[in-house]
Amino acid sequence: MDPFTALAAIKAAVSAGQELVNVTRQIGEFFDGVDDLRNKHNKKKNSAFSNGDENAMETFVQLQRARDAEDELRTLVIHLRGFSAWAELQEIRARVRRERKERQEAEALRKAELTEALLIWGGIGVVLTILVGFAVVVILGTQGKIDDGSNGKNSGLEAASAPDDAGDDGHVYPRD
Repeated sequence: MDPFTALAAIKAAVSAGQELVNVTRQIGEFFDGVDDLRNKHNKKKNSAFSNGDENAMETFVQLQRARDAEDELRTLVIHLRGFSAWAELQEIRARVRRERKERQEAEALRKAELTEALLIWGGIGVVLTILVGFAVVVILGTQGKIDDGSNGKNSGLEAASAPDDAGDDGHVYPRD
């Protein structure tokens, strides 16, 4: 949910007589939306692939609106519950943000480790496949099941191109 919709829901609930404790989900969604806008702005501002000025300006305006909305929420919370409630809310927000970042970093590390393990085991599999294939060729060669053409006999291709039953005109005639 975008922060503006969340703030509207919070204000409507408070106007209807509800306590702030009854709109904690909306407050969380509001802060998540503000954080998402801030992250989106930073990514677009620093992205080499974005149309810099236009996208950065758009996200900047949205971020300014979000800051204004945050000031509005701050005023509302301080009015209803006092400054200590706003300070506590900011501490909770910082903790949630920190925990989310730790989860994202742990997930990124897990993915990197998984990718590394797949590359290592995949490489080992390729090397083993090549070694087994080479070993099979060597074993079959020593058993005489693979003709390398060094014994002076015609190879299979040469024998097929000039069969013993071929006549002078190159046609193959059936044996008697």
